[in-house]
Amino acid sequence: MTEQRQVPNVIFKTRIRDESIGGDNPFRWQDLTTNDIFDRKRIVLFALPGAYTPTCTNAHLPGYEKYYDELKGLGIDEVICLSVNDAFVMFQWGKHLGIKNVFLLPDGNAEFTRKIGMLVDKSNLGFGMRSWRYSMVVQNKQIEKMFIEPGFADNHPTDPFEISGADKMLEYLKSK
Repeated sequence: MTEQRQVPNVIFKTRIRDESIGGDNPFRWQDLTTNDIFDRKRIVLFALPGAYTPTCTNAHLPGYEKYYDELKGLGIDEVICLSVNDAFVMFQWGKHLGIKNVFLLPDGNAEFTRKIGMLVDKSNLGFGMRSWRYSMVVQNKQIEKMFIEPGFADNHPTDPFEISGADKMLEYLKSK
């Protein structure tokens, strides 16, 4: 994976709140494209194996939520958490954790993850196909920098979390 490559063009199936719907579930489907998310913006995106999994829930997502304002202060337009989960799971996970700032982006069909080259088989854990853990800075759809956890492989026996966290991202952004 080389830097300065463009992020893949995909359509993300998301759900957004729409008060005009009313009732207990005022959400509607909203397709978001790669252009909608990345065009003319500087984005921090981090991807992880799955909602509700231990490292993702206890460290990865909470770290980015904690440092959200600091990341924004360093010229980041949006902080996005991507996972190969559907929109319903991502919404409930964010609600469970009290996430207010980080945008939770479902890649339910793993299309973005596959096209960016980060799809791995985690069948050894009963997860099926998921994203490898990584983070990146994207400037106007161009990948500026990627932090890919070591050991990228199908059915890896562990879940490395050394370089894709908010602390490493802050270090990088402050050095620019």
